[in-house]
Amino acid sequence: MGSFTKTLAVLSCVASYAVALSGDMTYYTPGLGSCGQTNSETDMVVALSPAQFAADSQACGKQIQIHMGGKSALATVVDKCPGCSENSIDVSPAVFESLAPLTVGRTQIEWDYAT
Repeated sequence: MGSFTKTLAVLSCVASYAVALSGDMTYYTPGLGSCGQTNSETDMVVALSPAQFAADSQACGKQIQIHMGGKSALATVVDKCPGCSENSIDVSPAVFESLAPLTVGRTQIEWDYAT
């Protein structure tokens, strides 16, 4: 395989990864979510914005990787966040605390679907 072909193969693999989305992260007290599951504050779960939830009709049960300040957390989609703007997420306190103190309340993050 020539150098040019190898470069194209690498670029093709890189292009297949999801682009990180940027938005706000807030936290909420989970209960019975839009996906039909009941979760608690200690579960690593997330609610997506209505736009994101509608864009992925099979969002329930998918995992997302959340990145903030050199830290990351993995959370499972279990709900829709009616008050979230596009690309913003609402997470359980357990997820939020793994990235920032609850006293922060709202912070900027990047996230993408875990592969």
